[in-house]
Amino acid sequence: MTLLQACFELTKPRIVAMVLVAAALGFHLGGQGGADLALLGLTLLGTALTASGSGVLNHYLERDVDALMRRTRSRPLPAGEVPPSTALSLGFLLILGGQVVLVLGVNLLTAWLALLTAFLYVVVYTPLKRLTWLNTSLGSIPGALPPVGGWAAATGGLDAGAWVLFAILFAWQHPHFYAIAWIFREDYRRGGFRMLPVLEEDGRRTCRHILAFSLMLLAFSVLPATLGMSGKLYGAGALVLGLLMLAPGVTLARSRSIGDARRLLRASVLYLPLLFLLSIVDRGL
Repeated sequence: MTLLQACFELTKPRIVAMVLVAAALGFHLGGQGGADLALLGLTLLGTALTASGSGVLNHYLERDVDALMRRTRSRPLPAGEVPPSTALSLGFLLILGGQVVLVLGVNLLTAWLALLTAFLYVVVYTPLKRLTWLNTSLGSIPGALPPVGGWAAATGGLDAGAWVLFAILFAWQHPHFYAIAWIFREDYRRGGFRMLPVLEEDGRRTCRHILAFSLMLLAFSVLPATLGMSGKLYGAGALVLGLLMLAPGVTLARSRSIGDARRLLRASVLYLPLLFLLSIVDRGL
């Protein structure tokens, strides 16, 4: 792997892609389907740079722990492919670049929300993973801010619709990350992370949380239709997607198997882009 490839891996490109989907959803709904492609492009560029920098700094702070876990020991920092000083500089430069794009090309509110997201992810969530199982809920706050930033970029402000999107993303992250933690709980235990599936042996509380937040997601996801942000097609589709997200959680609660946790993880990964696509189709009718 070249240095450039290793640095790109440090940005957590798959997570950045999910952040961009969420930001684009917020922009689309906040702008009432309007297509200011230049503004959208600047919003996504600034958001991508800031999110990438956050990912690099997360890698930097967790490089020693990553070396202890099987699934992360081959990452660029523990593998020695990128010097820690290079990663630290890259992370700050990417966040700075994102802020410049958002301040000059979008608006101050969007830039502030992106910076707040980076701060909460790097400074709050990252160390909390070693301190308390509540890290999942607290970490879901920065994870739920990208659509709020997209909304602010399109409208210049925030209203109820932005916070509905925040609620959707906040609820979604719990079954998503609990599934990951259940699959890799032995690795997390090895790394000293205090994830809920690590702290309990039978998984009862983990599954209760998965079901509770899946039900919350189902309720929150149909709010755009009830508030007039989207139409009936979106409302019906969001209900179906919510049920499809709930189903593997119910199955996991019964079996508590790694296989069913993986099925829940796949369902959660498909959920957001499908919800985004559904909103686009609904707006186009």
